[in-house]
Amino acid sequence: MSHDFIYTANPARIVFGPGSLAKVADEIRQLGGSRALVLSTPFQREDAERLNHELGELGAGVFFEAAMHTPVAVTEQAMAAYAEVGADCVVALGGGSTIGLGKAIAYRNGAPQVVVATTYAGSEVTPILGQTEEGVKTTVKDASILPEVVIYDANLTLGLPVGMSVTSGLNAMAHAVEGLYAKDRNPITALMALEGIRGLKEALPVIVERPDDVAARSNALYGSWLCGTVLGTVGMALHHKLCHTLGGSFDLPHAETHAIMLPHTASYNARAAADVLAPAAELFGGELGSGLYDFAKSLGAPLALKELGMAESDLDRAADLAVKNPYWNPQPVQRDAVRELLQRAWSGARPE
Repeated sequence: MSHDFIYTANPARIVFGPGSLAKVADEIRQLGGSRALVLSTPFQREDAERLNHELGELGAGVFFEAAMHTPVAVTEQAMAAYAEVGADCVVALGGGSTIGLGKAIAYRNGAPQVVVATTYAGSEVTPILGQTEEGVKTTVKDASILPEVVIYDANLTLGLPVGMSVTSGLNAMAHAVEGLYAKDRNPITALMALEGIRGLKEALPVIVERPDDVAARSNALYGSWLCGTVLGTVGMALHHKLCHTLGGSFDLPHAETHAIMLPHTASYNARAAADVLAPAAELFGGELGSGLYDFAKSLGAPLALKELGMAESDLDRAADLAVKNPYWNPQPVQRDAVRELLQRAWSGARPE
């Protein structure tokens, strides 16, 4: 150990394993809950209604309007629904959008949260809430935002489309890569980050070939849990700043944006953080930026921001927004260098 550090663990109960959805009712009772509002996106409405039915008297109803980037207007509708059904806790069934809504409710009224994670987002183990109002995404960190219980049941991810599995997994990896060079990094989060990256690197190619492979799905959930824990424990830098800018101000989809940006942000920081990134670089052939790009390409992930509908004419404004408020990054954040990075990410060029 070469440097001093502070490590703060976020308290969370993790219930892991295929079939663990059956334990939701027990977990609600253990939290002291008696009426759970089940949250989902419109896409997962049927699953949410089935879960609400299975909960019997513990199920207070379903709110299925969760949306990307956690719009404040949707949170206000959910708060009204929560009050109307007399709920005393929430069960968030889904990925980042649904988990974000549960956190937004808890931040406002202290509702205990059970999360049933069905993607590899990782936000279920962080005390961080990103929410959007009038096209601006803001982030707040508070102990009340951290879900009390997270259930990981690989059976629930078998139907996660391959494309979504890939981008969600690369999104999780991004948390870990940034965690390795975080200003407040520590030996424990470094171990978690590397193990998380390794788990996802092993799982994702198998999922592409065999989407119903329960062992690979479990491995991906395990990796995403570790990567998410890193995200919730140490500070993030350039990568997350750029993705928040692109998501909040240009309405680009969350996981896809992370997947596209990761090779380029890793490449940007590769020299300045070479020592701490070396173990991760080894996993990808020695060069982290180009290695991640080749890995993403092999999985059929999107590689260019233009594929997501971003206009080249928006890159100047994106670069301006991304450097507006100074923040720490291992490689100094310079406007022209960031603009060049965005150009490469927009066109889908392989990092050098």
